[in-house]
Amino acid sequence: MDEAASVPGKAGSPVRLGLRENWPQFALLVVINAFVGGMVGIERTVVPLIGSEEFHVTSTTLIVSFIVSFGIVKALANLVSGQLADAWGRKRVLVLGWLVGLPVPFMIIWAPTWEWVIAANALLGINQGLAWSMTVIMKVDLVGPKSRGLAVGLNEFAGYLAVGVTAFLTGYLASQYGLRPVPIYLGIGYAVVGAALSILLVRDTRDHVRLEASSHAQPAPISFRQVFALTSFGDRNLFAASQAGLVNNLNDGMSWGIFPLFFASFGLGVERIGILKAVYPATWGVLQIATGPLSDRWGRKGLIVAGMWVQAAGLFLTAATRQFEWWIVGSLLLGLGTAMVYPSLIAAVSDASHPTWRARSLSVYRFWRDLGYAIGALSAGLIADSFGLSWAITSIAALTFLSGVVVAVVMSETEAHPSARRAT
Repeated sequence: MDEAASVPGKAGSPVRLGLRENWPQFALLVVINAFVGGMVGIERTVVPLIGSEEFHVTSTTLIVSFIVSFGIVKALANLVSGQLADAWGRKRVLVLGWLVGLPVPFMIIWAPTWEWVIAANALLGINQGLAWSMTVIMKVDLVGPKSRGLAVGLNEFAGYLAVGVTAFLTGYLASQYGLRPVPIYLGIGYAVVGAALSILLVRDTRDHVRLEASSHAQPAPISFRQVFALTSFGDRNLFAASQAGLVNNLNDGMSWGIFPLFFASFGLGVERIGILKAVYPATWGVLQIATGPLSDRWGRKGLIVAGMWVQAAGLFLTAATRQFEWWIVGSLLLGLGTAMVYPSLIAAVSDASHPTWRARSLSVYRFWRDLGYAIGALSAGLIADSFGLSWAITSIAALTFLSGVVVAVVMSETEAHPSARRAT
């Protein structure tokens, strides 16, 4: 888990790679990412219901438009985050993400029209694209190549556990006090504390990147256009990971917008909807503590393929049943499958990228992955308006299964930390 090499940092203290050597900063970033995840969690249960019940939006496509705005903007923010991180430093980009996110809960609380909610989600997309990207990249920087799966697993554990807990809390608060403003107060606290911790306590990790890069042969300079092409389709493993990430978040975007409406259509109350909306991300978050390290030991490919197929099974079960208990099982399967996939995909991209362009490669992967939010929400909304909510869920389930087939055919298994293979 630890790296023996060290170099002097800017402050004169030696810079070392490894979780043990960097645990205070690593733990701080885990906490900060919990607040980042909580910002999304305030929306998972109540915002689709705000659209249907307070603003009386009847079109499913229009209701999920807030997820479309979120997904497109987050994808673009992800795309530039790696470039900004290399040019400005990780901490500055993290702080910028929080500053953009501060107005979001206030805009949702005071929104006089649905368009305000859509605009708030555009800002939330920037917040998530910059802040979440930096917490991932900085943890990978700190631990070095031997523990990437563990680092990503802990990061995503914190973020998605916070999504699940907040989804449950907002559902409970909405059942007691209404959809607005009380449930959204949580977001104000998350934004203020997350921004304060990032400004006051976080240290940049670019010296750690330089240390890791020094142990590899230096590659020829590579442009962002080349990194984009390589990550998108030029490398088999990076292509397989990018398409799987897109489909993973495509089904997440569908579940975000469609599930509350689907469950409510069978008479389920907002508190029980909140429970269902919490089970999925909470399971996803907690299990990543195990699946992240397992990907270091077992490899990435098997977990990714199996995880996509388990997600598909959870979606098929949800669409085919009409009872709360079966929906719980479906949510558990969806969470389990996503936990298998999420840290393994980020670690696989890190494996295939040289340290000098890893942040840019991760930003391209996260661009494709989070574009899935918009594609999933929009396509599911259109299918739901034409054929019904069950058909929307079933169609996305089938696509998720096919994405797993693509990974099984295209991706080649790699060692746990083979980043040096691209150093020449």
